[in-house]
Amino acid sequence: MSEHAPDANDQPNEDQFNAQKDTLLKQILSSEARLRLNNVKMVKPELANMVENYLLGLASQGRAPGQITDEQLKQILLSAQQPKKDFKINRI
Repeated sequence: MSEHAPDANDQPNEDQFNAQKDTLLKQILSSEARLRLNNVKMVKPELANMVENYLLGLASQGRAPGQITDEQLKQILLSAQQPKKDFKINRI
């Protein structure tokens, strides 16, 4: 039973963390970039979370180049995606 109590306490902390994360992302992303990241989150949530963590890391280290534009976010998304593996089938 004691395991259930920390779960109940963790929920507000997680909500508070998500609210802080959203606030920081609003500050460092342009409106177009924020819209693109939300669209990516619907299709590939793991990629969006990875990019969000990267952006928050940049901001926390003071290395964010002002507000990130849609074009800059496109480049970050392209570099964060795993390269697709191409298979070539040789017929004999």
